Amino acid sequence: MNKRTIKELPRSEQPEEIFKRNGERYMTDAQLLAAVLRCGSGSLNVLEMSEEILKVHDGSLINLSDLSYDELMEIKGVGKIRAMQLKCIAEISRRIATTSRKKKYKFMTSKDVALKYMEEMRHFDKENAFVLFLNTKMELLSQELLSVGTVNKSLISPRELFNMALKRNAVNVILLHNHPSGDPTPSDSDIEITRKLADASDVVGIKLIDHIIIGDRVYFSMNDHNMI
Repeated sequence: MNKRTIKELPRSEQPEEIFKRNGERYMTDAQLLAAVLRCGSGSLNVLEMSEEILKVHDGSLINLSDLSYDELMEIKGVGKIRAMQLKCIAEISRRIATTSRKKKYKFMTSKDVALKYMEEMRHFDKENAFVLFLNTKMELLSQELLSVGTVNKSLISPRELFNMALKRNAVNVILLHNHPSGDPTPSDSDIEITRKLADASDVVGIKLIDHIIIGDRVYFSMNDHNMI
């Protein structure tokens, strides 16, 4: 008797239909494997081949990583490509299980910001201006590059900056840029930009926490110097 292809299975038993109907959480291990492998081989359709793979180690996905590449190659219907796919699936699962969630940076002081950004930014040969978007806990939501080159008031638009903050649900922002000379002393333009943004922040209700200038192993905080 010839084995059926996936398309010959009842529609309700096809992995794609099960996914559409119930979602991945309600799929069996064999159905999940079949959905990833997509097609069978020879007389086996992909669902039957997936069941053969699972039979090797107690019928469970959790033991898939225990199978070597050569052991996978010995399973009926599994060739070089599918053996590679299966090893990659197992490795992705392992990395997901062992990788911690992305660290959330919390900026309570200007030193916190400097510690994260100084080593990289002090080597820039041009001025780079960034804005850091923060939540109510002062945790970093995202960062955006505003300009490259000389920082001046024409390059940093309060309207654009605070529109970006609103889209990211940020309630606090920190402006950050470097001085390639290594001297973080603010220029007249730096001070003017800071005041302009501070005034705008009062209007929109998104607080400008600080404007920090990175030099060579030193930094200047407008907030620390009562300039905001």
